[in-house]
Amino acid sequence: MQLQGEVQELAIEDILRDTFLFDVIEPVPKGIRGADVIQKVRNAIGHEAGVIAYESKRTKAYAGDWLSKLKEDGGRVNADIFVLVTDALPEGIDRIGQKDGVWICTFAELKGLALVLRDSIIRVSAAYSSQTNKGEKMQMLYDYLTGKEFSSQFRVIIESFDELQKGYLDERKKMEKIWKEREKQLQKIVLNTSSFIGSIKGIAGNSLVEIPMIEGDGTQDFLEDRSS
Repeated sequence: MQLQGEVQELAIEDILRDTFLFDVIEPVPKGIRGADVIQKVRNAIGHEAGVIAYESKRTKAYAGDWLSKLKEDGGRVNADIFVLVTDALPEGIDRIGQKDGVWICTFAELKGLALVLRDSIIRVSAAYSSQTNKGEKMQMLYDYLTGKEFSSQFRVIIESFDELQKGYLDERKKMEKIWKEREKQLQKIVLNTSSFIGSIKGIAGNSLVEIPMIEGDGTQDFLEDRSS
């Protein structure tokens, strides 16, 4: 279970690095409290706009103290937003949701949620550029995340991901069907060719010139590979 958790942490880092090329993605060293992965969001001119703290869980049952611990650990790295990535979701949350100030999602929904949260930090940071009080900044961020604009944008992104995933699965099923049809056609050709050559050899005997491409071990190997 610990190994699975470490693998998911590395996968989260890879997704964030591949998706947000200009942000700083840092794993929290083992033994140091402060979530698992930290994303330092940078704006268009390279200035830090905010911090997202990610905690990864790979257990079968949800624990009620995860959220408070994540907020406490995330506070040590000055995180603005806290994200819990877990397959064991609390009651009332399906795939993605927010509870006690923490965003909760499954690993499959991580990328979509990260895109929306990062965009919200950039937007709030731009609006806050002339202010200095962090308390006001946090209130602006909270207002934005609970507003209609964020909800609408978030819904569109998640729906787009669902459509993309459905299209991919449909396309994969079609290709697998085509491959199976081609495989049956190849098997039929090889079997009939082998039978045809065998019939001719039964008549012509050793006087028939061998055809290496369709005789001997090569044909048998191909048939065995196809049947397996």
